[in-house]
Amino acid sequence: MSSVLILFAHPALEKSRTNRLLLEACRSVEGVTVNDLYEEYPDFDIDVDREQQLLLDHDYILLHHPFYWYSSPAIVKQWEDLVLEHGWAYGREGKALVGKKILNVLTTGGRHEAYEEGGYNRFTMQQFLAPFDQTAYLCKMIYLPPFVVHGTHRLSEPEMRRYASQYKSLLTMLTTDQIDLEDAKTRRYLNELLVD
Repeated sequence: MSSVLILFAHPALEKSRTNRLLLEACRSVEGVTVNDLYEEYPDFDIDVDREQQLLLDHDYILLHHPFYWYSSPAIVKQWEDLVLEHGWAYGREGKALVGKKILNVLTTGGRHEAYEEGGYNRFTMQQFLAPFDQTAYLCKMIYLPPFVVHGTHRLSEPEMRRYASQYKSLLTMLTTDQIDLEDAKTRRYLNELLVD
């Protein structure tokens, strides 16, 4: 059985119906640890030793956050800058994360078609996520496609609950080692692996 660490970051969770439901769904999956970065570090004073130990203790790392200005909320960048230290996460001696799997779990206000070349946002989600992909590569981790909930502003309650159910299914598949990593890497989104 694999373990999953969710690095959750939402600076205004009280305003996010979708992320609240996603978070609720994942808390009941055995083998999943939720690390709410804004709750844990309201002053951005990140405990590097604690965070590094959490990474060592888990097989999968999920960066779960809203897609703010084509990236992540500020605390995710702060976390990366402090926790992924040279000599620990990367560099000649940095081997702590080799082989661990990492992916983004994202919510966006924009619809799926807005994230196409030539679409409203001009670039694909994979193109926007290139810095995360490269970070994983530098740390010798396995970067997987994202799980994405698009168009959150227009989702009905049943649609949000369907995404929450899919997220829970994904987490269960990860913890019970039901994901074929080679197949998963060929997908645009991990959502494609999930059936309602």
